[in-house]
Amino acid sequence: MNDVIQEKLKSYDPQSDEDEENAIKEITQEVALYGLEKAGFFEQAVFQGGTCLRTIHRLDRFSEDLDFVLKNPNRDFDINYYLNKASVTMKQYGYAIEITGEDKAEKNVKTRFLKDDSIKKILNFKHKQDLRKKIHIKIEVDINPPAGSSAEPNYLDFPIQFMVITHDIPSLFAGKCHALLCRRYVKGRDWYDYLWYISKNTKINLNMLASAINQTGPWEGEKQNVTKEWVHEKLNQKIKEINWEEAKKDVERFLKPEKKETLKLWEKDFFLKMTNKFIEVQP
Repeated sequence: MNDVIQEKLKSYDPQSDEDEENAIKEITQEVALYGLEKAGFFEQAVFQGGTCLRTIHRLDRFSEDLDFVLKNPNRDFDINYYLNKASVTMKQYGYAIEITGEDKAEKNVKTRFLKDDSIKKILNFKHKQDLRKKIHIKIEVDINPPAGSSAEPNYLDFPIQFMVITHDIPSLFAGKCHALLCRRYVKGRDWYDYLWYISKNTKINLNMLASAINQTGPWEGEKQNVTKEWVHEKLNQKIKEINWEEAKKDVERFLKPEKKETLKLWEKDFFLKMTNKFIEVQP
């Protein structure tokens, strides 16, 4: 079935070797999602994060990882069971998946890596690719999810039509704001996604954000009253601390050339004004 992968790659019409590398990684993500769906994974888990936004809602940047959260807390969740079954499905499309990673008992997030060095060798590329370089996809599953989220079914049509369960847009936005406020390092991709939500006048799921804020991060256990005013204040504080030149470097390799032009706007005052716009549409 590698002809299906070849046709999909051709449809991207990649303009550079980096663009083409992003494309084959994204194709692999979608095949992995199909494999997980066939394994029954979405009976237990919900798709979230930047790749969800890209794959389901057409965010205009590439993304690296597949992020999930369980529907209900389960410290005994066996991620390997689902990944092993998914790898059998992926084999039908030319992949030879290696699964690596081990759990740490105290961690609430199970992390695995899917690696493949087979599919590139049977494809024809438009641009120069290092065929020795493995496709590398990080998978994370939060086994102790914050309360208050909402989920919905969504549909993909590659490699065939299938259904995935995802957070709804307000819950996805809550997860992104939690990352913006609580991540220990600056990730430009988070701020690019933040602007996407603002452009859509997205309402945020404050109940979920409050649960996440009080569960993990610098306010853990403090029982913060997370209002839109509180979020506004904390986002502004964060924006004023960020080195925006470094943030640009993180995201630019995930953008097509025409989208990189927007990074010229990235500075403190721009994000402060955009945050004002975000707060104005919140109930």
